Amino acid sequence: MKIEKRWIISFVIISMVSIVALFWPEQTSLPKPGTFLGEDSIVGSDVAWILASSGLVLLMTPGLSFFYGGMVGKKNMISTMLQSFIALGVISIVWVVVGFSLSFGDSIGITINGEHYGLIGNPTSYLFFNNVGVLPHSQMASTIPFVLFALFQMKFAVITPALITGSFAERVRFISYLLFMVLFHLIIYTPLCHMVWHPDGLLNKYFGVKDFAGGTVVHMSAGFAALAGAMMIGKRKNPHHEPSNIPFVILGTGMLWFGWFGFNAGSALSANATAAMAFGTTTIASGTAMLSWIFFDRVNGRKVSALGACIGAVVGLVAITPAAGFVTIPHAVFIGFISAIVSNLMCNWKRLKKVDDTLDVFACHGVGGIMGMILTAILAQGENASLLHGGFEVFAHHMMALVLVSAFTFLGALILYKLTDMIIPLRVTEDSESIGLDLSQHDESLI
Repeated sequence: MKIEKRWIISFVIISMVSIVALFWPEQTSLPKPGTFLGEDSIVGSDVAWILASSGLVLLMTPGLSFFYGGMVGKKNMISTMLQSFIALGVISIVWVVVGFSLSFGDSIGITINGEHYGLIGNPTSYLFFNNVGVLPHSQMASTIPFVLFALFQMKFAVITPALITGSFAERVRFISYLLFMVLFHLIIYTPLCHMVWHPDGLLNKYFGVKDFAGGTVVHMSAGFAALAGAMMIGKRKNPHHEPSNIPFVILGTGMLWFGWFGFNAGSALSANATAAMAFGTTTIASGTAMLSWIFFDRVNGRKVSALGACIGAVVGLVAITPAAGFVTIPHAVFIGFISAIVSNLMCNWKRLKKVDDTLDVFACHGVGGIMGMILTAILAQGENASLLHGGFEVFAHHMMALVLVSAFTFLGALILYKLTDMIIPLRVTEDSESIGLDLSQHDESLI
């Protein structure tokens, strides 16, 4: 078999990274004074909870594999599942080399009225996890080892590009997807992560955006990138298919729901009351959304389906994510309800159906993230914390940030798809699509 140059280049890159890692010095620079606290600041219960949460969030990516894999046709199940699962390898390596540094390194940005606001992290701050050790960071994670904070955040970075894959399932070239995944992570995810979650980030410090666990950083970015991908790559030759394995979808939903407790409650970064509240709002929003979805289907003449119940549950999890630690459990009921209705309407909107978003990623994750961001700005607890509590400025800033993030992620992803396509064509050949990606891309089959 002829080996294509692109695979040789891929192997050379991972070989070079591995060799550099072998000889990388333990520390190449000294951190700023006051950046890290002493080991006596570590709280054992917090460490235990974030260790567990990191494992829970990691489990979500295999869960997503089952969730997506069960929805596509049989000849594309393995390829669809692998597109999610492979992110555990690709993004983990990129995160250690430079991704974490771009996300949480010293801010590089702009100055407004004498104040500095970060757009992206300095790539040299934590290159190859330089200075990422066992001491707690004074601003970002003051009771757990900084390395644990970095690994917890890595799991969020892993699942984000995996979410996008549902939009172009059954027609994308695997090596092209790997390239796009890396570009998306470096050019869209890391600056957005920095702007929202770094203490000096523009959207955090200037706009005051509240995103407890990733509604903006993860779900909106993935949703708009998914929409751009579906538009850029084009429709499938045969857009109508029957889900290959509904039990896989149910299994994947269960794994996602279970892992989401780490995603949301773990984002408190401590074993405290906020984590407990986020745990409660997470499961209540999901349960409400599941019921709202199937009942809304029924009153619109559609039968109650396991697929609908699972999609509804995930939409509830998406929508509560930015609000999880900021709202009450009764508010979580409303968030789950209204988000499920809006996402359901979008999934069945004929105009959106013309864009072949295979697994309705934008209608679920993009719209769910948007709903979560808006409802957080309306319902968040605390004086002047939201529109409901006198914080009109907070609400206005959220709406401005919503427009900025939507434009940045959609247009940025569209450019990256075009760039990827220029380097390696994104779409498989017509014959490969007809055969199915399992055989044409991986020489594997369920049969």
